[in-house]
Amino acid sequence: MLTCNKAGSRMVVDAASSNGPFQPVALLHIRDVPPADQEKLFIQKLRQCCVLFDFVSDPLSDLKWKEVKRAALSEMVEYITHNRNVITEPIYPEVVHMFAVNMFRTLPPSSNPTGAEFDPEEDEPTLEAAWPHLQLVYEFFLRFLESPDFQPNIAKKYIDQKFVLQLLELFDSEDPRERDFLKTTLHRIYGKFLGLRAYIRKQINNIFYRFIYETEHHNGIAELLEILGSIINGFALPLKEEHKIFLLKVLLPLHKVKSLSVYHPQLAYCVVQFLEKDSTLTEPVVMALLKYWPKTHSPKEVMFLNELEEILDVIEPSEFVKIMEPLFRQLAKCVSSPHFQVAERALYYWNNEYIMSLISDNAAKILPIMFPSLYRNSKTHWNKTIHGLIYNALKLFMEMNQKLFDDCTQQFKAEKLKEKLKMKEREEAWVKIENLAKANPQYAVYSQASTVSIPVAMETDGPLFEDVLMLRKTVNEEARQSVGRKAVSTTQIKKV
Repeated sequence: MLTCNKAGSRMVVDAASSNGPFQPVALLHIRDVPPADQEKLFIQKLRQCCVLFDFVSDPLSDLKWKEVKRAALSEMVEYITHNRNVITEPIYPEVVHMFAVNMFRTLPPSSNPTGAEFDPEEDEPTLEAAWPHLQLVYEFFLRFLESPDFQPNIAKKYIDQKFVLQLLELFDSEDPRERDFLKTTLHRIYGKFLGLRAYIRKQINNIFYRFIYETEHHNGIAELLEILGSIINGFALPLKEEHKIFLLKVLLPLHKVKSLSVYHPQLAYCVVQFLEKDSTLTEPVVMALLKYWPKTHSPKEVMFLNELEEILDVIEPSEFVKIMEPLFRQLAKCVSSPHFQVAERALYYWNNEYIMSLISDNAAKILPIMFPSLYRNSKTHWNKTIHGLIYNALKLFMEMNQKLFDDCTQQFKAEKLKEKLKMKEREEAWVKIENLAKANPQYAVYSQASTVSIPVAMETDGPLFEDVLMLRKTVNEEARQSVGRKAVSTTQIKKV
């Protein structure tokens, strides 16, 4: 076990043998000593709390002294919360050292090494065994940072880039309670230490880059995004180029990761914050979302639809015009989705008054895109709820512009008729090809070979490659046999 340093002539902890029992000295309460001695006793208690105990392999060991440490931490939390002028200059290095000794540690290996998607409703997180002490250390350090007596100019000698980097490494802890405290702690440090702000943003970027392009596994992405949401909210206008690059090169690629569901609400909030700051970013953001749109992951599609509606809620009409056509082409695909939740979520857009006002102003462009998908699925979609939502959308379009609606109806019917004619022409062309094939002398050979070949498990538009090879082999054998028969006949004639 660790020992603390001497304080004056007293040693706070006596651990002569690393294997022997601890003999900590029970210290007085700070309130029970004269004010002149309180700083010295405060430092002694901070050093006493540098002792680490085993909560994993032997949780029942040193129970008495674990309680002594817990009580000392609780007392110090109360002391700096309810007293003024107690955070003096000698206290700063002691507090930072005590926090570092207790917190900066190697995290245990992930309980989910394969990186499978974490389900908060189904999966139980791995909790930190030493939490009874760690929680109090976090609480004490937060009260220290939030105290009116706290002076960043003194603290910056001890809370530096190395400290911040070690703090950020802890965000990969599997214990959500620890990540919650870390989130608040880092946010307080960001607010109080102006010189560390750029460094903190840079290191968070690095965590995201590793997550996106290397590991695809990190437990603290949601908490880091939550911090960034507050940071983005405080960005001055006009936005710096650095911040725009962060949005386009870091935040948007986070949509690609398979564990998106764990942090999507926080990510969507950050994206919307950027668009509220600078509406000209709307087009690249929406186009990136359409680029990353999931092809085979329906729950992820629903998340994208949720985020897209949040974006449309804050979009400027002038920016909407730039993205409406590709956007509604994607929505038309979603309405046609066999996954009813995707279709349902897309059709809920027609219940949003602001989105409907944007659609109404641009109906001439949007209705021709949406009408075929809506009309077709109003009759063919398997889910009855979708039928009702489609009916509602068609009704709103009809009320919006009756003439345009009628034109789209006629155009759709004409397209359907054209499709039927094309289908008929295609069938007739295949019949002609079949008749020509039957007229070929080799047709009987191919026909006979096809009956011998192995039956195909499913229908295809054309012969399989193996069938073609088999037919070619049959024809070649027939040809060789024919040549052989002719040679034999010639020999017999010569003999005669």
